[in-house]
Amino acid sequence: MGSRIVGTGRATPRTLLSNNDMRRLVDTSDEWIRTRTGIGTRFLIRSDESLVEIAAEASCRALERAGLKASALDAIVVGTVSSDYAFPSFACQLQHRMGLDLIPAFDVSAACSGFIYAVSVADSAMRAAEYSRVLVVGADALSTMLDWADRRTSVLFGDGAGAIVMVSEPGPSGVLGSLLRSSGQYWNLLSVKATGVRCTVDAEQRRAPGDAIQMRGPELFRIAVRCMEEVTRSVVERAGLQLEDVSLVIPHQANLRIINAVAERLGLSPDKVFTNVERYGNTSAASVPIALDEALEQNRIHAGDVLLLNACGGGLTWGANLVRW
Repeated sequence: MGSRIVGTGRATPRTLLSNNDMRRLVDTSDEWIRTRTGIGTRFLIRSDESLVEIAAEASCRALERAGLKASALDAIVVGTVSSDYAFPSFACQLQHRMGLDLIPAFDVSAACSGFIYAVSVADSAMRAAEYSRVLVVGADALSTMLDWADRRTSVLFGDGAGAIVMVSEPGPSGVLGSLLRSSGQYWNLLSVKATGVRCTVDAEQRRAPGDAIQMRGPELFRIAVRCMEEVTRSVVERAGLQLEDVSLVIPHQANLRIINAVAERLGLSPDKVFTNVERYGNTSAASVPIALDEALEQNRIHAGDVLLLNACGGGLTWGANLVRW
């Protein structure tokens, strides 16, 4: 018995900032940002908004499209590093917001790879017959962890949430396989201290530079490209398929240059790779489910298509899910 995705949803904060808007916050320009990242706009959370509320909105949309009520769920798994609390988990807060009780709800912490990890965890539990209907969410607000004076990082990140509903179902459709990797030796390529204030874009208080997101961009770029290529090839091979069998790759939307470099190394044509980083920026664990939801809306996915979801994030962590729609 496998697991199949039967509903998707996404939600973002209400504030949309363009690259020109970012010039009021940091020394940058639209040309500087676009040529280095491919990003044009991003949604940023404000001090009166809750990421849990945004995740609940995405979850309710996914449940509606799945034709299920929240009470039908057996578990909630959230990929995030953005909870306002060290504990309880973000998933428990989301569970309460959705009016649920008793079912297991827990977080998976793998930074930008969080959603890929969460899908793998949910699929494994469903194959073991522990759960039949699982809500899997990717939600992050890394803008709250930024040094707004650092143009290398402050222009990259957006906030949001994406959700899917997975059900146990026999048949050829569903998750064909997942592959997860991590390498702690590279932990300092992308990191943020647990200390520091929640620094929304409209907050007067700011994080100290040493408490904000630290990124060693050139090194991270090289390793991310290599790792995402390797894990993509490996998960497809393990499933007994060829790259030519993949209908659409939906990668983590970190940076257009990374996405293009991975596609080039894999020999993929642009029409086989979905991107929306221009509109959202890097939404961390939310990026893949947001992109998946948009790809469905744009009619880029059809019954029987083989999808490849992949990501690389702090840890370093990386991974891929292979899904037959």
